Amino acid sequence: MRRTLVSWSSGKDSAYLLARLRADPAVEVVGLLTTFTEKFDRVAMHAVRSDLVRSQAAAVGLPLWSTYIPTPCTDDQYRTLFAEMVVRAVATGIHCMAFGDLYLSDVRAYREELLAGTGLAPLFPLFGSDTRQLAADMVKSDLQAVITCVDPRRLDESFVGRSFDMDFLAGLPDEVDPCGENGEFHTFAWRIPGAGADVQVRVGDTVERDGFVFADVMSTAEAAGRTRP
Repeated sequence: MRRTLVSWSSGKDSAYLLARLRADPAVEVVGLLTTFTEKFDRVAMHAVRSDLVRSQAAAVGLPLWSTYIPTPCTDDQYRTLFAEMVVRAVATGIHCMAFGDLYLSDVRAYREELLAGTGLAPLFPLFGSDTRQLAADMVKSDLQAVITCVDPRRLDESFVGRSFDMDFLAGLPDEVDPCGENGEFHTFAWRIPGAGADVQVRVGDTVERDGFVFADVMSTAEAAGRTRP
């Protein structure tokens, strides 16, 4: 059985990837790896607070492996931090790292290069998927997510803060990838297939920073049951 660490962005692709891996009898998922920014203590680009990611990890019953990067972060800095994490993973008997990439060959090649010769094999279970069908499958599954970031150069900012559902998909312009694979939007998965509980959240203020529009998603202690944000 391949002991596998999942590259965890906190979004829908990661959540769906985890469900796919856990359905594979040849794979044992042993942890989630997330990169946070030192300055903001959030997931880069998704802008998700670290406490929400810890809640996700608790909900799916897996340890969270946290790596912190500076802002901005050079490629050399990232490679150094990533290499340190890989050494740790290999030392603990992990065989593979799984990624939720869908079709960007250059991104896949970069990840393969980072892991080449390290003892960790890269896995890309979702790669090559038809993203229109994949997005619909995600919505039809037990997965629920909220849009945390929009690139207004590619998608109108009114989409930020919305639920990732069939209405959202139906409203996307034809040139926008339904899974946001080109960076059009990013998400936070608050209901993860197979998880023991939802991550209770609400959508706060919307802000614009560095050319992107973000919805501040935060935990909601008052929420009860399986409610939508």
